[in-house]
Amino acid sequence: VQLVESGGGLVAPGGSLRLSCVASENIGSFYAVGWYRQAPGKQRGLVAVAIKGTSSNYEDSVKGRFTVSRDNTKNMVYLQMNSLKSEDTAVYFCFANTGSGNVWGQGTQVTVSS
Repeated sequence: VQLVESGGGLVAPGGSLRLSCVASENIGSFYAVGWYRQAPGKQRGLVAVAIKGTSSNYEDSVKGRFTVSRDNTKNMVYLQMNSLKSEDTAVYFCFANTGSGNVWGQGTQVTVSS
């Protein structure tokens, strides 16, 4: 399985971005899909995850601002990010738990700055 992210870029504080991730295989059977991020000098951490058959989970600092979604018909995973803050600046990685392990995309840079 390969994952390719897009949609990153430079945005002013308070702005919005939508990240997209396309998978090379059908994601309908995947246990979980979502997003991690890694800021300079920090460890990679979970941002949001959509678990099959259950609700989504979010890191506390993004609750109410970010929304993760999956479109199994298009093999797509999305992260809608609103009310962006400077501390959201990071490389964002799409991931999928296929049931036999985790797969990662290459990452897309998100920079929040005026």
